[in-house]
Amino acid sequence: MCNLAIVIPYYKLSFFEETLKSLKAQSDQRFKVYIGNDASPENPETLLNNYTSQLSAVYHKFDTNIGGTSLVKQWDRCIGLVENEEWIMILGDDDYLGKDVVKSFYEKYDYFKKATNVVRFASQMLFGEDKIDSEIYKHPVWEKAKDSFYRKHKCRTRSSLSEHIFSKKQYLKYKFFNYPLAWHSDDRAWFEFSEQMPIYTINEAEVYVRVSPESISGKQDNLDNKRVSSSLFYNYLVNQKLYDFNKIQRIEIVKSYLERTLIVRKVKVKEWLFLWHFHIRNFTKPSFKKFSKILIKSLFKINHYN
Repeated sequence: MCNLAIVIPYYKLSFFEETLKSLKAQSDQRFKVYIGNDASPENPETLLNNYTSQLSAVYHKFDTNIGGTSLVKQWDRCIGLVENEEWIMILGDDDYLGKDVVKSFYEKYDYFKKATNVVRFASQMLFGEDKIDSEIYKHPVWEKAKDSFYRKHKCRTRSSLSEHIFSKKQYLKYKFFNYPLAWHSDDRAWFEFSEQMPIYTINEAEVYVRVSPESISGKQDNLDNKRVSSSLFYNYLVNQKLYDFNKIQRIEIVKSYLERTLIVRKVKVKEWLFLWHFHIRNFTKPSFKKFSKILIKSLFKINHYN
């Protein structure tokens, strides 16, 4: 049985051999690899020839680059290469798997297959070429998407796309939301793909996620797009997911929504009204005091420039 597709949206050659080596080294080879070349100027075909004969793999070079304008659309067309597999992992071309990731997926498969739509692994961050490692991030075995995100929001954990496996059926139902740079597109997906089912974590195997000057996370010249995406994502949380959170979490999410919105644009009158009513209904003295200061400061700016 091969029920797992590992999809690699390819663009950078720098660390790609480590990705391929990790697939070749998997202790369980019940997966198929789909590699979609985003019209990269760095041809991987010579390198691929050293590995594809040892892997069940499909390679496709797209004629036009699309990831430069929409990373989500590149993910979508790479997933479009997938054949009959029911579960999908999107693995970055600079990330790699611990040797037992696929093995542990199948060992746990009968346990989680009807109880979740999203599976994740423990993860460790690699910084640049020198492989300075972070701690290994582990998670509760079963955890609701809102609790998982809230831990990330409070900087108590990390999360990215590569260490997740998700149901193809759920992907086809919701797709990934097209935020700039796909920043928070994965965070939103776990809310939507899970459909109130908890995320299931396999802590016995790790995925290694690289942060480098070439990666979106490591670059510093894309901060404006990241800020816009964060503003849009927190707007989604406030408008569609807010009451999934408890009162303390709601106040934190709304606070971040306001802060992120003010960074990229003016807050509209109807939004101020919503925020005012929210803080009345969810009153705590510290949060109301802080909100009032921000409101007064913003109103003063508006009057000052009129």
